[in-house]
Amino acid sequence: MKMLFKLRTLKSLSLKFHHRAFHEHPRLLASDLHSQYESFRRGEQEIPKYFNFASDVLDKWSEIEKAGKRPPNPAYWWVDGEGEEVKWSFEELGFLSRKVANALTKVCGIQKGDRIIVILPRIPEWWLVNVACMRTGIVLIPGISQLTAKDILYRLQASKATCIITSDTLAPAVDSVASECQFLKNKLIVSKGSREGWLNFTDLYKSQSDDHSCVKTSIQDPVCIFFTSGTTGAPKMAEHSQGSLGFRPLLSERYWLDFTPSDMIWNTADTGWILTSVTSLFDPWVFGSCVFIHRLPQIQSSTILNTLCRYPVDALVGAPTLFRMLVQNDFSSYKFMNLKYCVSGGEPVNPEVMEQWKSKTGLDIHEIYGQTETGVICCVSKGMKVKPGSMGKPASFFDVQIIDKNANILPPGQEGEIAVRSKPIRPLGFFSKYVDNPKKTAESERGDFYLTGDRGTVDEDGYFWFVGRDDDIIISAGYRIGPFEVESALIEHPAVAETAVVSSPDPLRGQIVKAFVVLSSSFTCDDLESLARELQEHVKKTTAPYKYPRKVEFVQQLPKTVTGKIKRNELRDKEWGRV
Repeated sequence: MKMLFKLRTLKSLSLKFHHRAFHEHPRLLASDLHSQYESFRRGEQEIPKYFNFASDVLDKWSEIEKAGKRPPNPAYWWVDGEGEEVKWSFEELGFLSRKVANALTKVCGIQKGDRIIVILPRIPEWWLVNVACMRTGIVLIPGISQLTAKDILYRLQASKATCIITSDTLAPAVDSVASECQFLKNKLIVSKGSREGWLNFTDLYKSQSDDHSCVKTSIQDPVCIFFTSGTTGAPKMAEHSQGSLGFRPLLSERYWLDFTPSDMIWNTADTGWILTSVTSLFDPWVFGSCVFIHRLPQIQSSTILNTLCRYPVDALVGAPTLFRMLVQNDFSSYKFMNLKYCVSGGEPVNPEVMEQWKSKTGLDIHEIYGQTETGVICCVSKGMKVKPGSMGKPASFFDVQIIDKNANILPPGQEGEIAVRSKPIRPLGFFSKYVDNPKKTAESERGDFYLTGDRGTVDEDGYFWFVGRDDDIIISAGYRIGPFEVESALIEHPAVAETAVVSSPDPLRGQIVKAFVVLSSSFTCDDLESLARELQEHVKKTTAPYKYPRKVEFVQQLPKTVTGKIKRNELRDKEWGRV
């Protein structure tokens, strides 16, 4: 597939054109390249043929540290909530990751282009393996910590991974399916103990030399593969390159994150999600910023709030579920040390939650919108006006449009599919392909556009608004109803903590709106039937009356993905008797 820019052979080494500026002032690592972006587009300057994030970014920050030109804050700061902490400078990160690189290549025999699956919780070893894979050209496949043995088997077989790295928790699941995985040669366990048939990861890398030369990688070489699930079919393997994950933030100074080497960012997402790769590795480290991580065995409001009070976190990134959970708390006893910037992604934040968060903290929630295949394509960046419920404007070098079924661009205010122009120039930041699935890769485009599968609108100011997944839209008696608007109306009611709206079969209207409602922990009710009627009337008054939920079911919790997205398809399938 075509890259954003036509790649031609360079006479000089990959990034010589920016190394001078990089050493003179750290911010110029991003800003110097950003200023050259238009010249790249016009073909006046060539994108480098070779690039490696470890050597061309991380090792350069290490050199800046040694020269005393970076603030003394760590590059990586990890806490477990029980008193244990890990702090690494860029120099220490380089030292340790080179030892891991030697362990993977010299002991395990893993070579450039081989694939390894890494399923680890939020622990420092995950970051070491990521950087080591960059140094060696090994393709890393992250997995969420809730994977089952069946999930692991599918991923090992589909990816043909030669190695898996995981913890005590999932090692038994791996052992139960390993005999069916012909390509699997090495099993590494992150554990204080030992396990038969496994190499102890910590013992292995600590015994290695730190003398390692980073391999030469093309900007198009794969660096990560993410398994991404749709509403139907088996998960697909979305491949990202050194260019799409590593070089992309160098060309987008104000993208969604505009940081300095003094700033610190905390993202609460699981390590199996691309958001963690973007917000807890590539993007902040381009700016030389500190990545803060809490192990978070359980995501609890008190843990999040106390951590923000104890540590100098500048930016908090979380799914809407996180903010919906946090606003249920009394903030009077909490005083955040340094929080200035809040970001949410995965699905829209309800305007009511944004207002509550602003009233409690004085801070806006800046929305970002993207997918595993694209990274962040829309955002409310710093300095932008916040329109509650909007996902902002297109990020740098993305041409986002609302299109119809024939790939025609629709005017402001008209609902259609959210799409990104992918031809004749494919945006840097896009995935390379679905591995071993050219049919799905081709089906992801219509005309000159990549299809997100989401529906939305754009207003006269260029702000985009999410309506729902294409398959989430409810058509009742001829009316098209997006679930998000109904959910936003419901969540304004003080009794509602969370809600999900789906279609339900109806003999007269074809479909009707049904709401699954989780009650707020502070709300008590003995008459749920009366409360259901009250919620229905509330929606009628808040939005167009035809959108009100004719069915209301109260539940203890909503099914969610690990990224915090509500599984409306699961609720819809149950409602329609498809499960």
